[in-house]
Amino acid sequence: MKTKTLSFFLVTALSASGCAQAADLLNIYRSAQSNDPVFAAARATQQAGQEKLPQGRSLLMPSVNLSANSTFNDLTTQYRGAFPIPGASGNHRYNSNGYGVTLVQPLLRQQNWLAYSEAELQVAQTDAQFRVAEQDLVLRAAQAYFDVLIAQDSVQLSEAQKTAISEQLAQAKRNFEVGSATITDTHEAQARHDLTSAQQIAAQNNLEIKRSALQQLINALPQDLKPLGPQFKLEAPQPADMEKWVNDAQLNSPQLAIAQAGAELAEKEVARNRGGHYPTVDLVANYSKNSANGSSFGVGSDSTNKSVGVQLNLPLFQGGAVNSKWREAEANSERARQELENARRNVALQTRQAYLGVVSGIAQVKALQQALTSSESVLEASKLGQEVGVRTNLDVLNAQQQLYSTRRDLYQAEYSYLLSQLRLKAAVGVLDEAELAKVNQALN
Repeated sequence: MKTKTLSFFLVTALSASGCAQAADLLNIYRSAQSNDPVFAAARATQQAGQEKLPQGRSLLMPSVNLSANSTFNDLTTQYRGAFPIPGASGNHRYNSNGYGVTLVQPLLRQQNWLAYSEAELQVAQTDAQFRVAEQDLVLRAAQAYFDVLIAQDSVQLSEAQKTAISEQLAQAKRNFEVGSATITDTHEAQARHDLTSAQQIAAQNNLEIKRSALQQLINALPQDLKPLGPQFKLEAPQPADMEKWVNDAQLNSPQLAIAQAGAELAEKEVARNRGGHYPTVDLVANYSKNSANGSSFGVGSDSTNKSVGVQLNLPLFQGGAVNSKWREAEANSERARQELENARRNVALQTRQAYLGVVSGIAQVKALQQALTSSESVLEASKLGQEVGVRTNLDVLNAQQQLYSTRRDLYQAEYSYLLSQLRLKAAVGVLDEAELAKVNQALN
């Protein structure tokens, strides 16, 4: 459990003034949902993908076209022969107008049916891609949040370490002045003090970088963030069976769903391109009306035409394009099958890595908690040994360095453990706001 009861941290004022207004992990995630451009682009991509279904359905529906024309005609005719038609020869100028409506209802078009079924797969693929984007946003929000926390911890630890070393430096100078210590103790403390000052500057710079990364995600200056509190506890994955998690991932992973839909799409593309040889049958209905105030015979006319029929079209030869597209589709189908197999292996690997990350994270946190207790004991023993003359100033400085390094490693291990929990849930496709809320309960 993370207590952070460092007596040398000046955090009382911060806790009193800012904790009530501090943002937690859920606040950051919800803000990212509204402001992250990457997630907004994924949402727009999903909305665009949803339109594939009505587009595919339209291939099975009737199409109606309206055409109209208005034409000025300038016709010169000269008939030859023994008996020319009186008044027919000569120049005739007249207007002709007309309009028509054509309806085509596909009756037998295998390619259109396959295109419609492909549209359903494309929508499913788009939904899975958006699910990946949702999980990715959760992970990015948590990563940015914990990056700021560890950066803040590093700044606080460097400040505390610098304060402790400053006390050692002052003590070394006093001891040197009274002759109870050598100038070497002062130089050692001064060197460690200067090194800690440089580390403090680097830690502060890193904090600004991490805060900027969080600002980019939520499009706002980040507030004070809630740290881990007494609610933090270590929980092993349930069930404690790595292969069970892998099996769940094979069933629910959105990455695998994307690859699966891609493989099915490629198979349907093979059938659709093979259908380029098949006949098509359409119901065709026409209605047209035309009028002209003149003709080659000098008289006008009005005509109306109505027709209904079935039209058969059988492709015979298209320069080899159909067979070429068929072979291309088969090659793409093989590629999609291999990508699906690769996705299965990657999902299994990612799940195992996430599971081991949680398990090893628990062991690491427990080990560092014990190491922290030991480091505190070493520091106290070193200070006591220095007072009685069996430990040097350098021993105390090294013990201080070990204590602060152990604290930093412990904090980092705790954050990494929480992130591993989220990654494990993402690997099996169940990471959502509810799972994030469980991690958020560990914050104070």
